[in-house]
Amino acid sequence: MNKTEFLQKFQYQRLTEPTQASWHHDTLKAAAVLVPLVEKRNSLDVLLTKRASHLKHHGGQISFPGGKAEPEDESLIATAMREAREEIGLSPDNVEIIGQLNPYQTISGYIVTPVIGFVPGNLDYQADDNEVAEIFQVPLQHFLNSRNHQTLQAQLHGQQHQVHFMPYQNYNIWGATAAMLKDLAEHLV
Repeated sequence: MNKTEFLQKFQYQRLTEPTQASWHHDTLKAAAVLVPLVEKRNSLDVLLTKRASHLKHHGGQISFPGGKAEPEDESLIATAMREAREEIGLSPDNVEIIGQLNPYQTISGYIVTPVIGFVPGNLDYQADDNEVAEIFQVPLQHFLNSRNHQTLQAQLHGQQHQVHFMPYQNYNIWGATAAMLKDLAEHLV
């Protein structure tokens, strides 16, 4: 799928109800992630990060650049852009925001808004070693193929949860990141 095809499909689909984990919290904290779609010659890649293993929360997991909204952020798009700059050195000038997906409620108490943006294919990234161990790309087509989607039932604190997995090569993409990619894929079909 190239940029033009993506835009046609993305623009003509309506957002549905928010994807949620079945865990309920009294207070959800706002967060946003950037789903960077890297423009290749005739296709798109998804840029992902592997979180630093020493991190207290989600260390070593695959994620999008993003994080908790701060009071100085003007919007959730600003949150996603600030976090992308901090984590991978991506300048907002290099991102063409095209929209967002429905928010995703995590079992850790966040409501995360995925912000979709195109980035040029010729950029160099600078990982913040304190947060990011690796920056890599996966062809969008991998996530659009439903055969690459796996779901398991897990129990946490007495409640059942669906946990999504989308392995790619030596990367185990799972949890909220995989759920957001699944939502994106379903939005495009």
